[in-house]
Parts: sequence; structure tokens; C-alpha cells
Amino acid sequence: MIVAEVCVNVPANSIDKNFTYRVPDRLKFLSAGWRVIVPFGKMKVDGFVMNTNEIDDATTFEFELKEIFDAIDEEAWFTPEMMNAARWLSKFYLCPLSLTMGLFMPGRKGKKISARFEKIYRLSGTFDEKNFSNKPAQLRLLKILSESGELRRIELAEKKITLETANKLIEAGLVKVEERRILRDSYSKIKSVPKTFELTAEQIAAIAAVEKFLTARKFQGFLLHGVTGSGKTQVYIELAKITRRLGRRVIILVPEIALTGQIVSNFKAHFSDVAVLHSRLSLPERADTFHKIRGGEVGIVIGARSALFTPIDNVGLIVMDEEQDSSYKQDKNPPRYHARTVAEKFASFHEAAIVFGSATPSLETFYRAKHGELILLKMPRRVMNNPLPEVKCVDMRGELQAGNREVLSRELIELLKKTLAANQQAILLLNRRGWSTVVMCRACGEVAKCPDCGLPMTYHADGKLRCHRCEVEAEPPKTCPACGSRYIKFLGTGTEKLEAALKKFLPNAKLLRMDRDSTREKFGHKKILDAFAAHEFDILFGTQMVAKGHDISGVTTVGVLSADAALSFANFRAAETCFTLITQAAGRAGRADLPGKVIVQAYNCDSAAIRFGCAQDYEKFFNYELPQREEVFFPPFCRLIKLIVTSANEDIAKNIAKKIRLLFRDEVAKKSSERQEIFGPIPAAIANLRGVYRFVLLIKSAKFIDALNFLRAHDFHKRDDIIIDIDPQTTD
Repeated sequence: MIVAEVCVNVPANSIDKNFTYRVPDRLKFLSAGWRVIVPFGKMKVDGFVMNTNEIDDATTFEFELKEIFDAIDEEAWFTPEMMNAARWLSKFYLCPLSLTMGLFMPGRKGKKISARFEKIYRLSGTFDEKNFSNKPAQLRLLKILSESGELRRIELAEKKITLETANKLIEAGLVKVEERRILRDSYSKIKSVPKTFELTAEQIAAIAAVEKFLTARKFQGFLLHGVTGSGKTQVYIELAKITRRLGRRVIILVPEIALTGQIVSNFKAHFSDVAVLHSRLSLPERADTFHKIRGGEVGIVIGARSALFTPIDNVGLIVMDEEQDSSYKQDKNPPRYHARTVAEKFASFHEAAIVFGSATPSLETFYRAKHGELILLKMPRRVMNNPLPEVKCVDMRGELQAGNREVLSRELIELLKKTLAANQQAILLLNRRGWSTVVMCRACGEVAKCPDCGLPMTYHADGKLRCHRCEVEAEPPKTCPACGSRYIKFLGTGTEKLEAALKKFLPNAKLLRMDRDSTREKFGHKKILDAFAAHEFDILFGTQMVAKGHDISGVTTVGVLSADAALSFANFRAAETCFTLITQAAGRAGRADLPGKVIVQAYNCDSAAIRFGCAQDYEKFFNYELPQREEVFFPPFCRLIKLIVTSANEDIAKNIAKKIRLLFRDEVAKKSSERQEIFGPIPAAIANLRGVYRFVLLIKSAKFIDALNFLRAHDFHKRDDIIIDIDPQTTD
């Protein structure tokens, strides 16, 4: 009798073990890695075969074994490497194995990934033209197949050949028809010509340093710290060439879909075996890409964080561009992983090199490089020795005192006018969407909030309030729901209000908005950036996505609005976020021959983050910020674990959290050889989500394994009323 250990795909924290099923004779081909349908209680669910064993028929079990119903696919879906990675993810991030296995699937659970096929016609024998003197249509098809080798069914109609003609030749044994899978690729039409230029000394040194480990097939991590415009992408390309020559494969990670178009074009100029993966591809497209990767047709995978979870093997190089970006953290649903941690672990599995690249690396990564955990590679100059842009901070308090209540400072308006007069382009960054940030009652201070999550809703120019978290839509209140006052005020500035101001002061400017509202369609980001790069528009404005990674030669001016907005958040990363935003946005200006100018608008120009951001001096910011982190015991001096305790009863949630805090202090903080702290409980940022109360505990651990072992020992990860977030980006 053959039995299989199956991980059932049921999203419940309490189900953390595999279940044994009998394998029927018709499915005896099953082995580890297959997806199957199994009975589970009164349900039929999908599951993953973890292993199979042949045992004596007389073996007895505590319960009568149920039989696997069916296999889902035509082949094993998971490779041994994928399964090992899923096991590690489950153990490290304290979540069910079924959820980490699910990361490696391109679509919905339990569904067979349907594949499209096309008919292909080929010659299957020799023919004598004399025999077709009175059959010109058949002879024409035979000659075409003789010359071209094959014809797709759709091409028969294009060449005005009927199916009847083809079928007669098939019956005669002269033509055969085969089925071939159609592999969809939305990026197939992207073509690019490689640019030729001489590598800088810093680029050559960085490439040489990594090449040693690529050749030795030895795991090693690197931080490529290069200023904006220093040519980091070209380093990635050269390293990928070396890796492919060695017969190994490459993963290139970018933080957001908005950045994939440009880097895909750059790589496709040099490589023909590039595949792209991100969440906006259709399920069939993702499945087809998986198929090509599995079949060895792909040497380079480019994509967002999910690109890590493909059936790729023999990986020699992983690149994580803009490694500091918060988009690399999955924090909405379990497993709440950080792609930086996962990518480094996967690189070690493959004995590959991993390169983290950024002009503004996270403090944690730079600290590791400074202490020898990563090899630090520096590129402090732009290519062609182009200067960094000139940056100036405009104090918006002075603008108000001078009577200017507009979104744009007078100095920025004048700079934009000069930019357009010179037929140059500008990018404006505003860290908000919509028309106004919040709608507030001036009488009592009540803010219009989302009924589901309790976060403030944003007012849009179409007259609607929208929650940018839940996408809930509502009408703005005419009277305050709390006090009945009619004194309702619209506060803040959004991209729509900025657009109105630009039209007022620059009526002839061709404006292009880029935020989540304007990029909802599949290739919305690429269409916008392509149009702007082609100089069809003068000013590109929008939210943070306009500041990241774009290399557009016509841009000489950048404006950063509300630059200090991030400093108002109660988050230990606030200063780092502010500094990064300014530096990255400024880096879009003056990347070609023309010098760049940047105006940063803020109400607190004296803050360290603003000052060092305007100076574009990462090392000074790092040296300033590091002691602040050490004093309050935050990363990189510890690692964080955030626990969110939930209950429909507020007192129950708070009391559970208090008990966990006491346990941690008694069992870990008092006994660990390293510093361990726990804070809370405090109400979560979303304190009540759809009737469920949420309280936060924050663990700060200098010896991370002790904190993890504590959570495992008490089975907190198996409880449905506790959310565990390892390495959270926020602390509330």
C-alpha cells in the first residue's frame, strides 16, 4: 500500500501538521511535489504531497485512512528546492506550511491552471508535384510547408488555405498536425537596442568583486551603494552576463510594478531569455511564465517580490534593486515576509551571490555592510562625471507669512516656468492622492473615517470620500456626525489639487498625473512613463512612484512637496523615510548632459532628515541617525516582532496581550543573554476593524532566536486571535 503525507491547503493557524492519505492504484505515480484533491472532514480541499511511502498492507492506523481523490496537474508542481524553501518560510515566519507553499503558486488555490494550445501543420512525407497537377491548392500548401517548415492554424486562413485542403493532405499522410502550447507574454513586444559606453572604474571594481564569488559558486552578500545615476543597472547587466556564461540563472527584484518597464527594456537589450513576473499579469500569463521557467527557456526572471517564488533552479545571482523600499515587505496577509530576508536565504540555498543595490540603503543593510556581514561596493559618482543636482529647501512657513497660500512656492513656480521655456521637463512629487487629505469638523475636530477600518478617508475632486486601504466610497458629510456642526473643512493637499494649481500657474503646460488612481490598468505605469520619456508631456506629477528609479534625460527640474510630512508619523523609520524620499526624488533630475535643480518644500527645513537629504549625503545621515536608533534600542541594534491580539471583546484582547507581556518578561527578558524588551499593549493603528478590537505588543530582541522560540513554545503562531509580524515596517 502506498500512502502520502499531504499538507492540506486550509488557511487555519491551528492546522500545522500533515495528514496521511492512501494513494489509489490509478494515482501510484504521485510523489513529493504534486498537488492533489483530498477529503478533509466533510470538504474536498486541495493539498500538497510532501512525501510518499510504500508500507505493509497490514499496517494499522489510529484512524481509517481516506483516499486521495485526484491529482490536479499533469506533473509535479513543486521542485525539491521550492519545498525546502516553503518549509524554511513556515518555520521562520511562524505560519502554516500551506500558506508558504501557496506562495509558489501563480493563482487561486485548488484550481488546475488551464493552458491554451494551437494546432501546427508540418510535412510528414515527400511528395511529387506531378501528382498534384489538378490539385493546385494542395500543392501550394505542400510547397509552403516545404519552405517554412510549419504553419499555425491561424496562418492557414491568412494565406487563404481552407481546412478541407489541409485535412485531405492529412488523410493522405503527407501532412501531420500537432498541438503546441501557446505561451502568453505581455512583454514580448518590448525591444531595445543596447547602449554602448565605457564602464567607470567604480563599475569595473564592483563587477570584479562579485565575479570572484560567481565563478567560485560561493554564497556571498554585497551592498552596491551608488549615488543616483551612478550606473547600478549596468553593473547588474554585466553581472548577469557573467552568470549566464557560467550556465546559471538570475533573479532581478524591483520594488514596484512601476519600475519593471524600464529595467526590462534595459535587460532585453542584452538578453533574449528574460521573463517578467508581477501581480498585474493575468493568471494564465503567470502560469505560462512558470511553465517557461520550469522548462529552462528562461535565464533571467525580473519582477516584484513574488518573483522569488518561481520554479527556477541553478540560480547564480540575485539582485535586489532599491533594497530599502518598503514594498518588499508583505504585511497584509500571512506569511508576512520581507523579500530582503527571503532573497538572502534563497541565495544561500543556491550558493549564489546576492547584490543589494541602492543610493539610500536601509540603515539595517548599511550597518551590516559596515560591520563586514556584507561586502560594501561604493559608486560615489554619476556616470560621465555628471554632477548631482543642486537642491534647495523652501520654508513654507515663510510662504504663508508672505501671503502665499498656494500648494506651490513662488520659487518653484518660477523654476517651472524657466524649465518649460527651455523646452525641458519636470517631475513633482507629492506624498498624497486625491484632492484633500482629510475632511474635518472645525467645531469638534471629528475626521471623516472609513466605517470598516477607521482610518481617515480622502476627498477626491469627483466629490467622493474614499478609503485608500479598503476602497470604501462615501459621500462627504454635510453636518458633523459627532456634534451636528455644519462647519466642515477640507484640509491638506492631494494630487488633484496640485493639478489644479499647475493649470492655474502654467496654463499651457502639458500635465501628466501618476498615482494609484491613474495607473489602475495593467500597463498604466509604463504607458505614462513612455509618454513622458517621449516628451509628449512637460510635467509628471504624482505620489511616491514618480520618485523611484526613472531615468529620463529631459528632466532637469524636480519639486518635492510636503517633504517633511513623513516626520509627523510616530514611526522610528520616519526620518529615514523622509531622507530617502528627498534623495531619491532629487536623483531624477539632471541625469543627462543638462544640470538638474531641485526644490524641496517643507515646514521644517532645519530637521536633520531634510538637511542631509538636500545635501544628498547618505553617510552623514547614517552617522546622525544611528546613535538615535541605538539610544532607543531599535534596528539595526535589535530585530522587531509585532504581535496584534484580536477579539470582539475589547477587555479580552487587552488582557490576553497583558498575559503575553508578563510571560515574555519572565521567560525571555530575565533569562536571555542579550537585551530583550516588550512594550504594550497599545491600541493598533486600526484599533477596531469591522467590530474586532486590536492591541499591539512590540518585542525588541537582540537575540532573535530566543524571541522566536518563546512564541513557538507557547504555540502563539497556532492561534487565530494573534497576528505575528516579524520585522514589521511600522510599530503600531
